[in-house]
Amino acid sequence: MAQPPLSQQIRRLEAELGVELLRRTTRRVELTPGGELLLERARSILAAVDLAAEDCRRAGAGEVGRLSVGFTGSTTYALLPVVAKALRDGIPRVELALHGEMTTPAQVEGLLDRTLDLGLLRPPVRTHELTVEVIRSEPLVAALPSGHRLTEASEVPPGELAEEPFVVYDPRLRTVLQGLVEEFCAEHGFQPRIAQRVTETSTLVSFVAAGVGVSLVPASVSAMSVAGAVYRPLAGAGRRLQIAIAWRRDDESPLLGRALGIVHSTVMRNPAEDFIS
Repeated sequence: MAQPPLSQQIRRLEAELGVELLRRTTRRVELTPGGELLLERARSILAAVDLAAEDCRRAGAGEVGRLSVGFTGSTTYALLPVVAKALRDGIPRVELALHGEMTTPAQVEGLLDRTLDLGLLRPPVRTHELTVEVIRSEPLVAALPSGHRLTEASEVPPGELAEEPFVVYDPRLRTVLQGLVEEFCAEHGFQPRIAQRVTETSTLVSFVAAGVGVSLVPASVSAMSVAGAVYRPLAGAGRRLQIAIAWRRDDESPLLGRALGIVHSTVMRNPAEDFIS
């Protein structure tokens, strides 16, 4: 800009602000205190505009924002640490909110009311508003107190558990897992004799370790080591429990797409045995 129009623009700005910005003499022009303050603020504003533009580009690429992820009880101890690390490494600028020990019904509710963006849960999920994709399956194993007679066996025949007291999930939680355990027991000719009801997987294993009873849990729970509790595979080709990822069908955010890609690659890169101690 040539000198005359630049001087005119500055004088218009001074008139608008009602303060002199430049002190002019025949030898030099220098900023007044008001001019120095305006220059400092203007530089900050321009930097903020540049940063906002960069943040918009990152948001469009799914590199910034907030992601809320739920994990069902048993996956809290095996999948959560691996998936959380992969997400933090893959999208480091994203604020992650990770929620462990969530039942499948609670996750479905969270996804529908938008307090969750992504869930790792156990099917079935009976709503058409969510996309559900199975990413892994695992067997049930027996959780036993150390010193229990069945710990000496390499595999536990399911029928041997018929007379044992069981530690189970509280039915008010409506866990998918508890229903699957009851179906498994029925397939082998018995109903579990309930000794204790719990609301969390960690508490369930702790009660088993204390000798309150035995339990049937997904193999991934064995990633949680509790003194006094041991895990043994069940004899026979028992049913496998599915682990799925779920998200809102109408959620097309770049961040979710990026997170889904990371979860997929993490699960595919790590064989099932890596999630089970």
